[in-house]
Amino acid sequence: MHLYDKQQIKIYNSLTGEKEVFTPISEGYVGMYVCGPTVYSNVHLGNVRTFMSFDVIFRYLKHLGYKVRFVRNITDAGHLENDADVGEDRIAKKARLEEIEPMEVVQRYTVDFHNILNKFNFLPPSIEPTATGHIIEQIEIIKNILDKGLAYEVNGSVYFDVLKYNETKPYGILSKRNVEDLMHNSRELDGQSDKKNPQDFALWKKAEPQHIMRWPSPWSDGFPGWHLECTAMSTKYLGEQFDIHGGGMDLKFPHHECEIAQAEASNGKPPVNYWMHANMLIMNGKKMAKSTGNFILPTEIFTGDNPHITKSFSPSVARFFMLQAHYRSILDFTNNGLLASEKGFFRLMDAINALDDLKSAGTSTFDIKEWQQKCYDAMNDDFNSPILIANLFEAVKYINQIKEGTATIRQEDLDLLKSTVNTFAFDVLGLVNVKESENGTDKLSGAVELLIQLRQEARANKDFAMSDKIRDELAAAGIQLNDGKEGTTFTTN
Repeated sequence: MHLYDKQQIKIYNSLTGEKEVFTPISEGYVGMYVCGPTVYSNVHLGNVRTFMSFDVIFRYLKHLGYKVRFVRNITDAGHLENDADVGEDRIAKKARLEEIEPMEVVQRYTVDFHNILNKFNFLPPSIEPTATGHIIEQIEIIKNILDKGLAYEVNGSVYFDVLKYNETKPYGILSKRNVEDLMHNSRELDGQSDKKNPQDFALWKKAEPQHIMRWPSPWSDGFPGWHLECTAMSTKYLGEQFDIHGGGMDLKFPHHECEIAQAEASNGKPPVNYWMHANMLIMNGKKMAKSTGNFILPTEIFTGDNPHITKSFSPSVARFFMLQAHYRSILDFTNNGLLASEKGFFRLMDAINALDDLKSAGTSTFDIKEWQQKCYDAMNDDFNSPILIANLFEAVKYINQIKEGTATIRQEDLDLLKSTVNTFAFDVLGLVNVKESENGTDKLSGAVELLIQLRQEARANKDFAMSDKIRDELAAAGIQLNDGKEGTTFTTN
């Protein structure tokens, strides 16, 4: 018997707006597709948070014994600037600005994407297809939709006919929108567009003479629509119907809505049983934006080289911080939140590292099997990582009580406790066991905090020459002191 036979998962399905018991199409097998990055810039921390949510889901499904085919694509063409059908291709624009080939842009930022995910200890997907590697499949889907009368070709471009599709299938089923409202809220076409209606979206776009990325098709030299790419790749590797489709909340409309329409039009059946969407990441209570400076790159977390944080943090601490919020909740990224998570992370690691030295006794004062099931219950309830972490800290408390001699544990229960804690902390949550004493940034932090304390004492003694010397010497070493109402903090340059 597999673990999945004993543990019933419930998933919040964005399509129905309810938690539903997870039943895969094929027993023991799970097909999961997650929309990957458009590789034209360094990976955004918000994207990392989304991919991390599905990394944990992938890990848990594998732990339960499912054979999981996890497909996460790379969009390396066709994603226009405003996510619609106008403007430049994001990758081609970056290539033009930097005067390099588009595929150089793709290579640079795909490598960055993989490097960052490796630092955060992600498992690689089963398949990582690219949009440009599946042009033929996309052309075949377009032909199929045209043959069924649900798309039309104009001047070398092909558009999906949303109103025609909506006569038999509801367009907007995922985002809970209806076509009439979309038409009412749309601006009239300006006469320059080839579309019949503003809601129609591109399946194939004819390339303008200056457009670098282009492929031959029956309609023109051009490039595929962004929405079509995922339909082609998910269908090829997971079939016309598969279990889970994931992505960020921002992709629900229009991207995922268009995916449903394309797949229904092409294959005549709903493509996905469970649609899952991770919520957004904000920073200091506001939207992350480079234009306002309210922004941080993943690498800046590891180096501490950002004005919004007072020190560097290990990737595992940052991962632990993000998993303390449920994937469907908005997560507010703050320095104080990271500092608190770091303390909690090392408390957890210290307790795990103490497990091997615990002495067993004749009786247990804690019900390990009941606690273990609570850990499973948390993950079975729509992959509730914060509740799982709370349960792990219940075990931390028990471990510390055993160390202090105020609680006891039988050897059998100790073995179960060890295996369960290690399974959920490392295999499921994907944390890495970093000891605080091995964390170089903490050694630096401790040394600087000592110098800050000495500087405060010098100032209290009116020894301003010494106070200034400490500040200036630290500045010369690349450590900036920041005096504020709540005390002195530091940043590294």
